[in-house]
Amino acid sequence: MKHLTIIVPDGQCTLSSVACIVGAYEMFASANEYWKENGKDDLFKIELAGVSAQGQFHNGMLSVNYVSPVSTITKTDLILVPSLVHDFKKASKGNQLLADWVAKQYKNGAEIASMCTGAYMLASAGLLDGKTCSTHWRTANNFRSLFPNVILKEENLITDENGIYTNGGGYSFLNLAIYLVEKYYDRQTAIYCSKIMQVEIDRQSQSAFIIFTGQKLHGDEIVKQAQSYIESNLDEKISVEELSSRLAVGRRNFDRRFVKATGNTPIEYAQRVKIEWAKKAFENTRKTINEVMYEVGYSDLKAFREVFRKITGMSPLEYKNKYNKEAVV
Repeated sequence: MKHLTIIVPDGQCTLSSVACIVGAYEMFASANEYWKENGKDDLFKIELAGVSAQGQFHNGMLSVNYVSPVSTITKTDLILVPSLVHDFKKASKGNQLLADWVAKQYKNGAEIASMCTGAYMLASAGLLDGKTCSTHWRTANNFRSLFPNVILKEENLITDENGIYTNGGGYSFLNLAIYLVEKYYDRQTAIYCSKIMQVEIDRQSQSAFIIFTGQKLHGDEIVKQAQSYIESNLDEKISVEELSSRLAVGRRNFDRRFVKATGNTPIEYAQRVKIEWAKKAFENTRKTINEVMYEVGYSDLKAFREVFRKITGMSPLEYKNKYNKEAVV
């Protein structure tokens, strides 16, 4: 029998942390149950572990009891790390012992999966350096600033690299759990769990949920001026050459500084700003696709559709029909 350890962080948690712990436990328990119903033994022994006998959540309103000290677990096969508070510097102080234990287990052959902002724990332990990962899109800018050596793919719902799995935010941890059930059990067990828990199987993107705000937590004033110009001139077709000239910066240097500060090229940033505005227009107005397209500086419908789909994973019409009930009526 394999061993599954679900981490119970030492405080510094949210209600989402509890959801991750309970949801993951139930998902793998359901998978074990399905296997027993089909004449097989449990695949995993599931254990909650932390550094104390009880995990406190939401100012003590909730607690998780019967937690095994990680010091007593010398060998495990799979570790699940739930979400943490968004103030990671605070969270890291309370969970350093757990992070060290997770890193040691990974070196000993365990696989590790983080849910939502649980990726912060893995990054702090150096396990994600040079690797791709995902986390909640809302914390992407903060994550990049703290861990520049990690390749963050905020559009990905799940990443899978060298025995480390990460996922996007919110309750998408259930999609990661199903992904892991398929990997460790089999496809049919994953389908069963998806039907029992009523979670869509094979979801791979969180692009449609991202609200783009732009990385502003940097000290490059030239880039901030460029960002402000892009955001204030949505209806223009932005020329990066003209923009860099306006700010008296060479094009190559401007591109380099922009990417370093924001994580996007100037063109990508302009596209994301325009598409974010278009998304809100589709959600809240009865404007046609063409009307919105022109208002964000596009004149070619095919080009607009391609950029919109690249960023959101959906066509403009699909997005409008999904998020604007009045438009469908």
